[in-house]
Amino acid sequence: MAKPLDVITIGRSSVDLYGAQVGGRLEDMRSFQKYVGGSPTNMATGAARLGLKSALITRVGDEHMGRFLREELAREGVDVRGVATDPERLTALVILGIRDDRQFPLIFYRENCADMALCEADIDPAFIAEARAVVATGTHLSHPRTEAAVLKALRLARETGARTALDIDYRPNLWGLSGHGDGENRFIESAAVTARLQAHLHLFDLIVGTEEEFHIAGGSTDTIAALRAVRALTPATLVCKRGPMGASAFAGPIPDSLDAGEVGPGFPVEVFNVLGAGDGFMAGLLRGWLDDEPWPVTLKYANACGAFAVSRHGCTPAYPSWDELQFFLKRGVVTPALRHDPALEQIHWSTNRTREWPEMRVFAFDHRRQFEDLPGFTPEKAGAFKLLCLQAVETVAAGRTGYGLLCDDRLGRAALQRAAGKGLWIGRPAEWPGSRPLTLEPDLGPDCGGLAEWPAEHVVKVLCFCHPDDDAATWEDQIATVERLYTSARRNGLELLLEVIPSKVGPVDDRTTATIIERFYDRGIFPDWWKLEPLETEAAWANACAAIARHDPHCRGIVVLGLDAPEVELIPRLEGAAAHDLVKGFAVGRTIWGASARAWLLGEIDDATAVAQMVQNYARLAAVWDGARQRAAASSASAPVPA
Repeated sequence: MAKPLDVITIGRSSVDLYGAQVGGRLEDMRSFQKYVGGSPTNMATGAARLGLKSALITRVGDEHMGRFLREELAREGVDVRGVATDPERLTALVILGIRDDRQFPLIFYRENCADMALCEADIDPAFIAEARAVVATGTHLSHPRTEAAVLKALRLARETGARTALDIDYRPNLWGLSGHGDGENRFIESAAVTARLQAHLHLFDLIVGTEEEFHIAGGSTDTIAALRAVRALTPATLVCKRGPMGASAFAGPIPDSLDAGEVGPGFPVEVFNVLGAGDGFMAGLLRGWLDDEPWPVTLKYANACGAFAVSRHGCTPAYPSWDELQFFLKRGVVTPALRHDPALEQIHWSTNRTREWPEMRVFAFDHRRQFEDLPGFTPEKAGAFKLLCLQAVETVAAGRTGYGLLCDDRLGRAALQRAAGKGLWIGRPAEWPGSRPLTLEPDLGPDCGGLAEWPAEHVVKVLCFCHPDDDAATWEDQIATVERLYTSARRNGLELLLEVIPSKVGPVDDRTTATIIERFYDRGIFPDWWKLEPLETEAAWANACAAIARHDPHCRGIVVLGLDAPEVELIPRLEGAAAHDLVKGFAVGRTIWGASARAWLLGEIDDATAVAQMVQNYARLAAVWDGARQRAAASSASAPVPA
């Protein structure tokens, strides 16, 4: 009978604070990137990206870092039912840096940390029974309490027919063999550690480690002798990682040479960062192993995933999606520095985005100039009204997914900040209102470096008034501005929504919008979202959608704007758009808030009335969209299948 989980990993879970600067001492780092960390946690994430149903058993603290890990894992698709919250201990932290291609300093902050409090009571037999495989790592065999938890999980796994695997994951200072400043050290001989590991090797079907890790497991610094010592204790398949030479698998007796084992192809890539490469390797190995692929294929997956990791910044952020891995294996290495391969990086970005938005019902109140033009406007009043707009969004959304807002930081800062962490889609404008040629908000700076201050959940929205008939200088000016913003958004891990409105510039036909879309893609700009005005014909929609799909099959989709159209005009336009799968919904503003804002700013209605009016308008549009989508789906389902 099929099991709901492919793999459960057990052990370390930490927040990695990665030095953003490369080539200097850890002492000199000026800023850090925050990532999911800890070997089993990395593996679970990497496996999920490759399409496995993965889960994690660990503990995190009852604080911000613990919540970050839990939320990030859930976003990545990792089952977090086994992640317990420890009320007394802090989540582990690791501070890391990239000194050069050989030195990767790191400091483990793990004194009495949450994951080392894992105990037998945290191991739920019913949860273990759901998995096809259980993976343990060496660090949690270093303490009697965590060792007991791991052994219970392994016993239950074997009783329920699950496979078991060990990643030796040897860190001497986590076994108490060296000081806090020695986190980079990968090997110190220890008879005690060898004895502890060897006591449990018979419990595993698969054992994975570097040569140094097999040295500690086998009790010898001669790799072949160490492997033979391990083989004497277990029939498990042994996979020895060999860095740039790939890996060798040994299902039977150990030959006289590592080269005599089963191998998979290696990949000639630049070594930029080895930290976390083994966990990426293990994720790829698990995909092949659990799919019962031959060892050369399994090792090909593993080697490729390791290659991604060594060529990128961070651990889990480097790991590929299944689509990305397949693209890479089919096309091969174009540039050894994979992080500088535009085609590969686009697939990496677009197939590893978290959170899905299959439907988009967005209330847009990011307007600035339109508010400033209203009678009774003051910046303070506009800010207060935008809080009422947010209240309307929350009322209609009622905790459901698929709802969101567009709000600015200049007049709507309070609303923008209050919207954080509520599960809403949040877009934030970057353009100076009404500018043509396009000009950006001055606080972004000339290089758009101001995006570094934006929260991760904010989507960068930019409106460009452009037309295919614009002269070359105007096109170059505008597209260069969008390119600068797009580059900065990617650098800062932010999604981009590109809004284009050609009808305000010149006449439009069925090819106008599609032509504009093509021009941005030709420049190497891949928006996560497009925001388009309602197109007049079915052909215009078909052309626009085809242009996007041709260049970016992983695009998030299109949202339709309102252009202050009366509801009676907007509704049939939404009906036409809903027939196209790439159109995810609407982002409408003044149709919802216009009349209420005019009356409220003049004191003609109170807060409650304004909110009630906007809730009614917003909910009605959402219902129109949902109905149109349902009718489109029904029509598609009933359409005859071509012969």
